[in-house]
Amino acid sequence: MMQQELDYARIEAAIHYIKDNLHAQPSLEEIATAVKLSPSHFQKLFSEWAGVSPKKFTQYLTLQYAKSLLKSQNSSLLETALASGLSGTGRLHDLFVNIEAMTPGEFKQGGAGLTIRYSFGTSQFGDFIIASTPKGICHLFFASHKEQAIKNLTLYFPNAKLENGTDDHQQQAVRFFQQGWHQPAQIKLHLSATPFQLKVWESLLKIPMGNLATYGDIAKSITSPRAARAVGTAIGSNPIAYLIPCHRVIQASGRLGGYMWGETRKSAMIGWEASQLCKTLPTQSSGDLTAELLAD
Repeated sequence: MMQQELDYARIEAAIHYIKDNLHAQPSLEEIATAVKLSPSHFQKLFSEWAGVSPKKFTQYLTLQYAKSLLKSQNSSLLETALASGLSGTGRLHDLFVNIEAMTPGEFKQGGAGLTIRYSFGTSQFGDFIIASTPKGICHLFFASHKEQAIKNLTLYFPNAKLENGTDDHQQQAVRFFQQGWHQPAQIKLHLSATPFQLKVWESLLKIPMGNLATYGDIAKSITSPRAARAVGTAIGSNPIAYLIPCHRVIQASGRLGGYMWGETRKSAMIGWEASQLCKTLPTQSSGDLTAELLAD
């Protein structure tokens, strides 16, 4: 197991423990014991990964924090955010992530006539498989087991020709994990989807980093306010992990809801993004997490 994957496995175990014991606000020593590390080693490992202490990160995972974000984003502000695109560094949006739909024939025929290259990589959220056509990235899944990851790719494109290899599209996406939003690259996606799915996924690209939206918010943004359930289904079928940020959509109650790659990983992404954004903002002496802390 590569070191980055091993480190994330420990971080994931820690976040899982924090989530299970959130009501008790576990101490550094308790979390470190749960992941079989010394408090000093765990503090160093976690702070290097998140950029903040485990205690501060625990605050980011509380229900109250999620509710404060949602409260700060009334419908008009959300609509503005969804329409504004890039407003500074630290944004994943449709100005540098472009979606192109596969042709109806490619969509219906399971990728017949397509040559799809795939490779494996690692990120701060674990190992992944990434695949691309000559037009762009078509598949990005978090996966610890390579054989199963290839089987899953085959299920998505049963009639395509699969080749182990990389290309410029994949390399751009991998660089994104390494460099983040501060040096945005033009990432092209080539997706097999219905028009409704594409509308939903495009709306996800406009949710600013460190912000959250509800399924109802996304339904409103695509002018289908009664389609929250269908929106949830479309989000659940997103084939591009993290680059299309379905992890930023939670329930109206403030609870995280499900996630294809695990709720603990979703918690890790939300907390990590909040920590990266807050590192660039002034800290408040009270330490309280407020809606203003993440306001643009």
